[in-house]
Amino acid sequence: MVSAVEIPPGSLFALGNLPYGVFAAGATTPRVGVRAGDSVIDLAAALRDEVFAAPALNPFMAQGPARWAAVRSLITELVTAADVPASAVHPVRDVELLLPFEVADYVDFYASEHHAANLGRLLRPGAEPLLPNWKHLPVGYHGRAGTVVVSGTGIVRPSGQRKGPDDPAPVFGPSGRLDIEAELGFVIGVGSPLGTPVPAGAFADHVFGAVLVNDWSARDLQAWEYVPLGPHLGKSFATSVSPWVVPLAALQAARVPLPGQDPRPLPYLRETQDWGLDIDLAVAWNGEVVSRPPYASMYWSPAQLLAHMTVNGASARTGDLFASGTISGPDRAQRGAFIELTWGGTEPVMVNGEPRAFLEDGDTVTITATAPGAGGARIGFGEVTGTILPSIIA
Repeated sequence: MVSAVEIPPGSLFALGNLPYGVFAAGATTPRVGVRAGDSVIDLAAALRDEVFAAPALNPFMAQGPARWAAVRSLITELVTAADVPASAVHPVRDVELLLPFEVADYVDFYASEHHAANLGRLLRPGAEPLLPNWKHLPVGYHGRAGTVVVSGTGIVRPSGQRKGPDDPAPVFGPSGRLDIEAELGFVIGVGSPLGTPVPAGAFADHVFGAVLVNDWSARDLQAWEYVPLGPHLGKSFATSVSPWVVPLAALQAARVPLPGQDPRPLPYLRETQDWGLDIDLAVAWNGEVVSRPPYASMYWSPAQLLAHMTVNGASARTGDLFASGTISGPDRAQRGAFIELTWGGTEPVMVNGEPRAFLEDGDTVTITATAPGAGGARIGFGEVTGTILPSIIA
């Protein structure tokens, strides 16, 4: 028995998208699926291919771009011909969506000039907003792969040391300045050997697709710890990702030139193709949209991030995640972190009629995004959402 997979008009998950995820339905073990309309197609059942019976995308991603293209074409043919086995089709509302890939390593960058300049003005008033290296290389830090979680996972308020500028000594306790960072993440499908850099022009040979990222940040912990080595406990407690990985093939219509880079980057960072992306994000705080960050405004492209990440000979592995850093535009309503949006808490925003600066227990943040797709349609990334749970430290 076969089933017609219905795709409603205007769906963000039409055939031009076909994002991949990992799901569980009923008694079935977790496996790889693809979203079409409001349905999830079990690819192990539909394609009779055991690589999709794995509880993560990693085995499929490791097969490389030619295989990715062949599977995408085959899925499109099956759905178009209404030739998908009925037993392989599940309503999205009836499945549990899981972490879509095993995270091998996690690196987070700082690729938005607007975000970096705003934080420079906040943290170093009176000084140049950007540090001298910022326009010469993509600044980043190595994160903690083991605390990357799927959308919907509760976020326990972190604890650590903090010290205000007028405090005589640091104290320990729950963060009082818990924040978000609205980002886009890129997932490595094909790795690279140790000692072999990945050129910017080889981006599409290695990167499988993109996810939404919320890099939760404890700003008071971060402010005390970050000198001289950078973020640690203020970042490592949790990073949320969306359950759907949008393949690079679905983002071709979203590609745009970068806004402009001055000075010209060093040769290894020069793009041979445009990998700026016209992706519009929305950040909702307890259901109310408070910001709309535009990814097209980013200074460094994801191809440049990958080139820089590996130029010293660092290897890349299947399942590596590297994120853009906070996405912020030139306008206040386009800032992708609450420390920026509320200017360090001095200019609260109204959320459901209440002035707010940083996250309180019980708050829920949901980030969504859309991008241009083929033929003038739009495609969606789904959402990454998380609710703040009380600290486990009294």
